[in-house]
Amino acid sequence: MAWHLATGRLLMRRFTAADADWLAALHGDPAVMRYIDDGRPVPGDVVRAQTLPAILGEYGELPDGLGFFAATEKAGGRPIGWRGTAELGYRLFPAEWGRGFATEGARALVQRAFTELQLDRVVATTMTVHIASRRVLEMAGLSLVRTFFAEWPTYIEGAEHGDVEYAVTRQAWQEAGLPVAGLTVSRADAGSRAGGHQPSSRSRSSPMPK
Repeated sequence: MAWHLATGRLLMRRFTAADADWLAALHGDPAVMRYIDDGRPVPGDVVRAQTLPAILGEYGELPDGLGFFAATEKAGGRPIGWRGTAELGYRLFPAEWGRGFATEGARALVQRAFTELQLDRVVATTMTVHIASRRVLEMAGLSLVRTFFAEWPTYIEGAEHGDVEYAVTRQAWQEAGLPVAGLTVSRADAGSRAGGHQPSSRSRSSPMPK
C-alpha cells in the first residue's frame, strides 16, 4: 500500500502518471497561478513533460513522506489540488476555495511534520498581498517571520510589497494545540529514511517544479 495521509475529508497520496490531466488543468488555471512564479498559467505540455516527471522523480530522492502529494476528496476521490512538505505549499482548484480544504490539509501536514517526521521547523513563503494564503498559514499555526524582497524575472501585481516568510517550531506548535480531526497515516515502508530535509522554495507561494 502506497503512502498516504488522510484527514476527515481529504486523502493526500503520491502522484502517479494517471494524474497528468488534472494537474495540467490546475497549473493551467489563471486564478490558481496568479500569485505564483511569473503569474501565468503553465502550458499543459510543460506539466506533462517536466512538472509531473520531476515530482515523481523526487520520491526516490527525498526522505520518505516528503515531496508533493495529490490531494483528493476522501469520498469519491475527486481531485482537489496538491500539498507539499516540509516547506509548506499548496494549490487548489478555484472551485474548492472557501471550503476549508486548504487549512485542513495544512494543519495535517504540519502535524505530521512534527509528530512523524520529527522536523524542528516548518516554513512557508507567499506574496505579501496574498491575504488568503497568509490566512491559511496563520490558521495552520505559522507566524510571520519577515518580509523580504526577492529578484523575480517577471513582474506580478503587488510584487512591490515583497514576499513574506512564515514559520512554526515544534515547541510553538505543541503549545498552540491544533489537532486535525480524523488524521491517519499509512505508508508502504515502515523503515522510513530519517529526515530533516527541507526543499528550497521554487515559487512565491507554493514550492513546486514548474
